[in-house]
Amino acid sequence: MDKHLNIKEWDEDDRPREKLLAQGSGVLTDAELLAILLRSGNNGETAVELAKRILHSVNHNLYELGKVDISFLTKHFKGVGQTKAVTILAALELGRRRSLSEPSHTVEITTSRHIFQHIAPRLADLSQEEFWVLLLNRANKIIDQRRLTIGGTGRTIVEIPSILKIAIEKPAAKIVVCHNHPSGNYQPSQNDITLTNKLNNACKLLEITFIDHVIVAGSSYYSFADAGLL
Repeated sequence: MDKHLNIKEWDEDDRPREKLLAQGSGVLTDAELLAILLRSGNNGETAVELAKRILHSVNHNLYELGKVDISFLTKHFKGVGQTKAVTILAALELGRRRSLSEPSHTVEITTSRHIFQHIAPRLADLSQEEFWVLLLNRANKIIDQRRLTIGGTGRTIVEIPSILKIAIEKPAAKIVVCHNHPSGNYQPSQNDITLTNKLNNACKLLEITFIDHVIVAGSSYYSFADAGLL
């Protein structure tokens, strides 16, 4: 009968911690990184096997893992107590904050992908809608960003004069607006389309360039500019 090996009995090159020390964190899989946080598995699973099962429960999507709570982890996974659950959630939050730590003035926006990569860490895993405006200079670099509204799981109410007031006071030569769809459906609603059209017309009157409206839905997004609607 095959013996179930724990991680300490693995070849040293296959152990996550030793692998990280020897080759760097970039070579580790998500499961191996998560196993390091877990430190140990349970009577029937190694830490890596347990980590793989946790990731499988969220379809191997780290955005979705960031949405789970402590009770979900402790209830569904043997060997995960409150301390391990807290460690996992703290690590995910630290990763999210690291993504946000780049100074805004160094970010140059030339494509919708740039917008998504910049704003997704703030919006992708939220359970409620938020609406943001990014303020840019003539060189397409972000000079400021503001959260305008926080809503429920449906839609937020955004005042166009509020957006324009912020742009004028900064002052900003160009703007981008972004919001998220907690439902995971990135397609714009009729309200999204109406707001975008009204804001585009208002920006033209004030000679402010309206670059894009990006809707974030988890790891996907919708760009009004890419769709030819601006």
